[in-house]
Amino acid sequence: MDRYLYIAMSGAKETLRAQTANNHNLANASTTGFRADLSAFQSRAVAGSGYASRTYAIDATTGFDQTSGSMQATGRDLDIAVQGAGWIAVQGRDGREAYTRAGDLRIDPNGMLMTGAGHPVLADGGPITVPPNSSLTIGGDGSISIVPLGQGPQTTATVARIKLVNPDPSTLTRGDDGLFRTADGSDTPSDANVHVASGMLESSNVNVADAMTTMIELSRRFDLQVKAMRAAEENAQSSAQLLKMG
Repeated sequence: MDRYLYIAMSGAKETLRAQTANNHNLANASTTGFRADLSAFQSRAVAGSGYASRTYAIDATTGFDQTSGSMQATGRDLDIAVQGAGWIAVQGRDGREAYTRAGDLRIDPNGMLMTGAGHPVLADGGPITVPPNSSLTIGGDGSISIVPLGQGPQTTATVARIKLVNPDPSTLTRGDDGLFRTADGSDTPSDANVHVASGMLESSNVNVADAMTTMIELSRRFDLQVKAMRAAEENAQSSAQLLKMG
């Protein structure tokens, strides 16, 4: 009887965990450059002394969806979208190099090039600073060209090149800040094959219809497991009554 209860209990607990991951994806359905988390149910034998008669259900993250989101035209000079595979290198709050697909860039009052989330954008030499200018363009290779303030178009100069990288996706892990980093903490070299489109943003790759369907499925599964737990309790009570009668 307790085996039945244990299976139902572990299943209900991990279903809630899966629901949390799915709801996180849904909450980021409109987040620029977001990559959906992938998860799957697995069974694991309970370790310990005694006969191996218990198996625990777990919901484990299996990585992230590598599918690109759709490209949306904005016409804004500081908006960029990575075309195909690749990432934009930024500096995380911890000072380490990290990677994002969110290309909604801006320039802060100090001239630092930042993402919309407030992370400094990196060149190979460190964070990028943009001098005062009357116009700015970002090339397909990530190069930033400006016309200095008060000057004419003939003075256009390249001031920096955004670091674009393409690490093996299997080596990347997502942090609590939403940025991706290599599992071993190493920096990834620039990749000249990665290109960006200016005046564009990449949308989230979350499939809202699938996520909503999954949410309903997980909710029904949780209800079923709770009912199984109640049935196990009722059966235990009935068994106890029969023993008393004996």
